[in-house]
Amino acid sequence: MRSIPGALALILTSMSETAALSLASSRTIPLIIPTYSKSTTLFPQPRRHNIRNLGSQMNAAPASSAVSGEDEITPKKEGKDGGKLSFQTKYGRLNPFAIYYGTTAILLGLPWFVGLTLCKLFYKVTGERWDVNKRMPHFISHLWGMTLLRLSRSYPKVEGKEILSEFFSHGDENRAAMFVANHNSWMDIPFLGATVGIGQNYKFVSKAELIKVPILGTSIACGGHVMVDRLNRRSQVMAVKNGMGWLKKGVHLCTFPEGTRSKNGRVLSFKNGAFKMAQKVGAPIIPLSIVGSFDAHPPNWMFPRKASVSTCKVIVHEPIESSGMTEEELSNLVKAAIISGLPEEQHPIELEE
Repeated sequence: MRSIPGALALILTSMSETAALSLASSRTIPLIIPTYSKSTTLFPQPRRHNIRNLGSQMNAAPASSAVSGEDEITPKKEGKDGGKLSFQTKYGRLNPFAIYYGTTAILLGLPWFVGLTLCKLFYKVTGERWDVNKRMPHFISHLWGMTLLRLSRSYPKVEGKEILSEFFSHGDENRAAMFVANHNSWMDIPFLGATVGIGQNYKFVSKAELIKVPILGTSIACGGHVMVDRLNRRSQVMAVKNGMGWLKKGVHLCTFPEGTRSKNGRVLSFKNGAFKMAQKVGAPIIPLSIVGSFDAHPPNWMFPRKASVSTCKVIVHEPIESSGMTEEELSNLVKAAIISGLPEEQHPIELEE
């Protein structure tokens, strides 16, 4: 059995790819072009990135501008803002705050694992006749994430709470929504959970290989989250079916339509397949703009380099009804809403004609 510290390190580095419906397609020019192309599969396979032309473009760009797009590399800013006590390890950079954050996550991981194990035992004994919507493992996992955010002073500011309060107070318990957000850091996952709230039952859409990660894999399987193998067509179809099933039962879905983390903080292109579940059921989509998570936890850091309480926030936008709309129309509207809540440095760089 793996050591708990190693398991938690693997969990936190793996969670950054959770809730991805498709991966970004590769291009030789590392700039975002806001066009949408149809894929031959529901969840396109990962592709190798080509960055051979990156050097010449970086030389031509102003020194103050960041390279943007789906083929970006890790920014030159190697986390030096982590302070004089920051240092590099083979797993990523660390500083005193990052060490504190990681230690707290590890210690909280122990009761998290125990709670999930008891849930598995309960479902086995009862034959899953009770708690069919898997609220117990959801509650335990949500509690782990929120406690970690609070103890590390990383709980984000949430703007637009009144929109969610109005949506949740309609009284129709089967009125579920799909929450869609931009993706810059693994911190986006607990941020999204903090926004939806512990009183709501929600499931993430995650890649199937995460089931092998200690504790996290148990949480995904035990909690009934939607898993998809992007290399298996049958798995893709089943993922859409399972996601639709949760929405029909009144359980919310959460996803990141970019399909992967942005390596420079800017919004990547959206994949239309991410909206298929909501579009087929007629569920509304609630866009969320996550601000500052890239700065709190850059991709070259093992754990967050600083507290998020004063730098990160989540902006909730008005629900977008999916009925009568195509996946492409939904994608365009949702992306526009998310970008409207982001600062300029997180906007995609469009290629000028």
